[in-house]
Amino acid sequence: MNGKIVGLAIGKPKEMAIGRKRSMMTGIVKQPVEKAMLTQYGFENDGQHDLKHHGGVDRTVCIYPAEHYERWNEQFGIELPPAAFGENLTVTGMLEKDVCIGDVLRIGQAIIQVTEARNPCATIGKRNDLSELFKEVRNTGYTGYLCRTIEVGEICLGDQVECIERPDDLVTVAFCHENILHGLGTQEEMIRILEVEALAERYRFDVETRLINLATISEK
Repeated sequence: MNGKIVGLAIGKPKEMAIGRKRSMMTGIVKQPVEKAMLTQYGFENDGQHDLKHHGGVDRTVCIYPAEHYERWNEQFGIELPPAAFGENLTVTGMLEKDVCIGDVLRIGQAIIQVTEARNPCATIGKRNDLSELFKEVRNTGYTGYLCRTIEVGEICLGDQVECIERPDDLVTVAFCHENILHGLGTQEEMIRILEVEALAERYRFDVETRLINLATISEK
């Protein structure tokens, strides 16, 4: 599985208008660039505002499949802006159904590892002034995914994305969404996800909580 970067974007948190009278601080609005330096803590000149739910060493890179843009533009009759979902990398050839948690990816000078299936927030709808978009992103599981930095380095627009290592347990982003985001998972599915060593710490906590709840229900 290989891909290509067709969009590269970074941005610090800033005030974003919501409608005519409201605003919020957010890091979702990012600007397209030709190249960016990836560090152990994320891209230089990039960041998040709500650090309780975003960011951290397990979430230094956000990736979104470019193929989904065509669907959303056609479905809603719009032309989404670059990095409309707050992603750093917009890539071709790497859909959620094909990407596994733990995949190690070489991009330019950097190496990253997929750590979790992105759990989207309502800011996506606010960013694009379209609340229905957020709902559809959740319903379809077309959310993108998050990664940690393995090796720092410069990444450039147009760089190839090469999967250089894949774990033995093939737990895809789509599998995680089916069982976590859409709540269809049994105890067996929760355990299978938890067995993936590369799983982000905060995502692991969410899965463990669901597993405990399922075990409690089964005992009643």
